[in-house]
Amino acid sequence: MKGSERFAEAIIKILELEDVKYIFGHPGEQILPIYEAIRNSKIEHVLMRHEQGAAHAADAYARVSGKFGVCIATAGPGALNLAMGVATAYKDSVPLLILTGDVPTYLRGDDVFQEIDVREVFAPITISSYSIKTPEEGILKLKKAIEMFNSGKKGPIHLILPSDVLNCEMDASLIYSEIDTYPEIKDSNLDNNVIEALKLIHNAKKPLILAGNGIFWSKSSDKLLKFVENHNVPVTTTYPARGVFPDYNPLYLGMIGIRGTESANFAGKNADLIITLGSRLSERTRAGLGKARTIQVNLDKKSLKGDINILQDVGVFLDSMMDLEVVDREKWLIELEKYSKKYKINTDYDDIPIKPQTAIKEILDAAKDSIIVNDAGSHTTWVTLLQRIKKPGLFISSGGFAPMGYALPAAVGASLAEPEKPVVVIVGDGGFQMTVQELATIMQRNLPVIICIINNSSLGIIKQWQKMNYGDTYQVELENPDFIKLAAAYGINSKRVDSPGEVYRTVFKALNLRKPYLIEVIVDENEEIPLPHEMNNFLNEVRLDMD
Repeated sequence: MKGSERFAEAIIKILELEDVKYIFGHPGEQILPIYEAIRNSKIEHVLMRHEQGAAHAADAYARVSGKFGVCIATAGPGALNLAMGVATAYKDSVPLLILTGDVPTYLRGDDVFQEIDVREVFAPITISSYSIKTPEEGILKLKKAIEMFNSGKKGPIHLILPSDVLNCEMDASLIYSEIDTYPEIKDSNLDNNVIEALKLIHNAKKPLILAGNGIFWSKSSDKLLKFVENHNVPVTTTYPARGVFPDYNPLYLGMIGIRGTESANFAGKNADLIITLGSRLSERTRAGLGKARTIQVNLDKKSLKGDINILQDVGVFLDSMMDLEVVDREKWLIELEKYSKKYKINTDYDDIPIKPQTAIKEILDAAKDSIIVNDAGSHTTWVTLLQRIKKPGLFISSGGFAPMGYALPAAVGASLAEPEKPVVVIVGDGGFQMTVQELATIMQRNLPVIICIINNSSLGIIKQWQKMNYGDTYQVELENPDFIKLAAAYGINSKRVDSPGEVYRTVFKALNLRKPYLIEVIVDENEEIPLPHEMNNFLNEVRLDMD
């Protein structure tokens, strides 16, 4: 074929044209043609120690860089090991390209070695999962996926690539050809809904903006800040959206909903209008809301569940609000300010072992403008309540799916996305052991990642829920390994601390080393997280459902 190219090489050349710098993965037999193409390309492969780690690293790279991430695995077990990380990205609407190998097309259906219908697994946790049959189809799906990442609703897109198709020759001109663009998202009620929404915003005496991570992906943080400051509208965020609005701004109330701040939940219960921008309004977020009317703006039609729904990019909607005149909100802001002064978190303890909230405060104070990567667990509440974020990309965590073990591999992607910034991982002793093998990746690449293990010798949050619901605990106590010796086995320096002041000093010194470092923080195992009133209501509803 004149001007031909192997399909596998064409995929990598298209990704090069998109300025993809890293592909996170783990090799296997059926995906080797792609690996050979990467070997001869400018793109760098990041060898993770488990495919779940590859997906989490690619996810974090996207969250920090604002670009789409790429992860790769072989057929069968390799692909299925990615599923946890892909589901994590799906729940938080992170743009992720997933490439998995497959058995040759002529063996499909014969139940051969490592064959399984992975599309059935990935279809519910991706925007689309495509089983590619020809190079031409594969190029089309790849280019449409990239277009979606750049301008459409965000989330993972999966290509299943049989090894024989990857080795097929194809017309090289397809690499550079244009494709038919996705049709523009249209809402038949868009104009009327926007007009009605603007009227409500104009007249609202107690409005509240609920900002989701769609603000980040639409690159609209500056627009949000401008609108809020010009119109005196208080702001709260969802968990994944931490950082899209500066925490230091006096109009910011903190995160809303389960594990949210008292101020944000008070505002949510007492507002007369909720303006939801780029959030899917999960049940954990809705726990902080009252009966006010809700305007919801989102590019994902399935997420729209407000009283007035606007299928539109949040940046476009913010543009339409900029010149809007509004009623005076001074009384509303004074009411919120008085309420917020009632609730302050005390971290001034001198207990040994150190209180977890004191330890978290010292870690955050020492970390300053580092990238914080948070895991799932009881420490998450303290991080949420105590952290102050200046701009997007400085705090990442899994919000909607919240798998234990996210933070350690995610730190790899975060560090590569911003190589000049140190990364501080905050992870529990349980979550750390879920993906501990990625210490090898961090060590091999000598990444400036500081791993802070909050060790309470238990699965703390589940222990607390068990005590609240059943009065006793079961299977939540951990007999941990010696984390200091474990770090040494991976060639990483470490230190164990348990005292106030010692945590801050250790984190501060570790950050200046600019290389991997592990800090085991022994904390009071009996300290429990604070629960806003809405959490108790939420748990009561769960109990009723169980009954």
